[in-house]
Amino acid sequence: MLKKLFGKKSVEEQIVAPISGKVVSLDEVPDPVFSQRMMGDGVAIEPTNGEVVSPVDGEIVQLFPTNHAVGIKTKSGVEVLVHIGLETVAMEGEGFEGHITTGDQVKAGDKLVTFDTALVEEKAKSTITPIVITNYDDIVESFEPTYSETANAGETHIIKLQTK
Repeated sequence: MLKKLFGKKSVEEQIVAPISGKVVSLDEVPDPVFSQRMMGDGVAIEPTNGEVVSPVDGEIVQLFPTNHAVGIKTKSGVEVLVHIGLETVAMEGEGFEGHITTGDQVKAGDKLVTFDTALVEEKAKSTITPIVITNYDDIVESFEPTYSETANAGETHIIKLQTK
């Protein structure tokens, strides 16, 4: 009823892989914050390189000072977090380079961050990269992840969702 009164319509969002690699369930992420979906639902990618691109068209709402995580908000209000590796915040930005700033408008496939995969493998817990819808409970009506052995950054659809 409220949707009809205020004209808010359900929107389908397609989220593409922000990094090339194998797409896996969050259940496989060796960190309970992600595997127990404390931050929201999504998927994870075991990366094959160190280039992260935007998974959606939207606005950069958060770039962590260490460049290890980026938050993007779509026009329909879906908030996507790309968290590069596990326990990478402890690297204090070493090996990470941000190519965007908070407030930037991006298109799916635009370069966000590059990182040294060998350095992350050496100094962090894992290179596995969770992609999470942080406002999942508030906005997602239906959610369809697509798991793939070979996702290509900026091209392969990894999540289809419908907003409430």
